Amino acid sequence: MFAPSPLHPQAPLRASDEPYAPEVLARMSADAAEIISRYPQARSALLPLLHLVQSVDGYITGRGVHFCAEQLGLTTAEVSGVATFYTQYKRHPNGDYTVGVCTNTLCAIMGGDQIFEELSEYLGIGHDETTEDGRITLERVECNAACDFAPVVMVNWEFFDNQTPESSKQVVDRLRAGEPVAPTRGPSRVGTFKEVSRVLAGFTDGRADEGVSAGPASLQGTLLAKKMGWSAPGGAGDDAAPEAQQTSATPAGQEGGLDAGRPSSVDTPSNRPDEQPGGGQGADRRAGDARPAGDNIGENIGENTKEEER
Repeated sequence: MFAPSPLHPQAPLRASDEPYAPEVLARMSADAAEIISRYPQARSALLPLLHLVQSVDGYITGRGVHFCAEQLGLTTAEVSGVATFYTQYKRHPNGDYTVGVCTNTLCAIMGGDQIFEELSEYLGIGHDETTEDGRITLERVECNAACDFAPVVMVNWEFFDNQTPESSKQVVDRLRAGEPVAPTRGPSRVGTFKEVSRVLAGFTDGRADEGVSAGPASLQGTLLAKKMGWSAPGGAGDDAAPEAQQTSATPAGQEGGLDAGRPSSVDTPSNRPDEQPGGGQGADRRAGDARPAGDNIGENIGENTKEEER
């Protein structure tokens, strides 16, 4: 029923039959230099460089592994170890459009499982397999962080909300026919796998601000809070942070009228030694007992045993 997969999903990365053409290699090297310049350590640029390889080859090729290794001073084993760890990096040729059906809990019970099963039957392929025309790769994916629009289908990581088996089939039909297809939220059209891979490598396509970013369901909480006059704790009222724990707004923020804020995740004071969240036992014992909490567990057990024997 299904088209045969070109490789087993766990197959190692494939060697390349030929090197990059000189003009392609020159362009990739220039792009790689720009990517590497964004990081204090060159090896930190490996993830976007792998996306760069996919923007050219359509998947992680052997020659792409060698390219990354040479650019970053890594071994091919180090590059391959990363490339085979993340599912967003493909080990065999990928379709122009990756259609990911969320089958996590909420989407599944809202129809995600049925969507995947019907699309699989309709396209004649299973998970991580590609149609014979090379247009569609079908995947089961974990949570797409869009539960308020379940069931959700993603095409090259663009959202298609509140889908049904029929609407999903219409989407793949239009993609296979070469028609421009717009997601529910986001840009005016879905880019190809290679185009989106270049964006993931860090090169803008100029469409980041197109379309709607948050749909009505995502805004309900904000609208309700505004209607009811609710605000987050620790604001300007009685629970405001002490002046000593407030941070200054940046110069640009001050010009825009922003006030000092609460500590951020990088400058929040750390817990005192042996302090437990919520003022637990460790916080009460700090002053009188320097021993780590739990040092008297044996004593407590012994006392409990004696009490039971009595």
